[in-house]
Amino acid sequence: MARKGLTKAVAYLRTSSAANVGSDKDGEKRQRAAIVAFARRAGFEVVAEHYDAAVSGADPIEARPGFSALLDRIEGNGVRVVLVEDASRFARDLVTQELGIVALNARGVRVLTASGDDLTETTDPLKIAMRQIAGAFAQLEKARLVAKLRAARERRRATGAKVEGRKSYRERCPEMVDLAKRLRRYPINGRRRSLSQVGEELASRGFSGRNGRPFAATQVKRMIEQ
Repeated sequence: MARKGLTKAVAYLRTSSAANVGSDKDGEKRQRAAIVAFARRAGFEVVAEHYDAAVSGADPIEARPGFSALLDRIEGNGVRVVLVEDASRFARDLVTQELGIVALNARGVRVLTASGDDLTETTDPLKIAMRQIAGAFAQLEKARLVAKLRAARERRRATGAKVEGRKSYRERCPEMVDLAKRLRRYPINGRRRSLSQVGEELASRGFSGRNGRPFAATQVKRMIEQ
């Protein structure tokens, strides 16, 4: 039940990466704390919260499950104020930001940041320009960060280190790879082991595939060529 004298609002939180999701991460907690503090100062009561975890700020609002649920809540209970930590939580891409604001304005919804900025202001040219400038800088910052991470990966790749993708057999279990190479290299009863025989021998010594069965010949081949 809403407290007397307070305007009802819903909170919207977003984290852009799965690495920022979890009880041990501060992104969600920081956003919630900023929104709650602003609501207390400005006379709002947060009656619901919607959260898009690991959702890019460039994704259109209609493609975000948390934001879609927020719109359903707004249309169902009459709340017409959305609180966010800052404009980047709403959208980092300028076009996405403006299209989202148009969609919310059509519903009579205001989007306020924890600093008190009205992202849905449509009558003040200066506020509109500042909002667009902020969106442009957020978009620029995202591009800068992406480029920085890409450069870091390239530097690491240049050293010969593996940067991404599944771990090789050697990375997962070097002793298994060494054993496979020895089994393949040294004959038994005067005959060289086939790849399938190597897989069966590995299984007999406790090294098998994820399904518990011996490694197939193609898997053994990749293993000994690493």
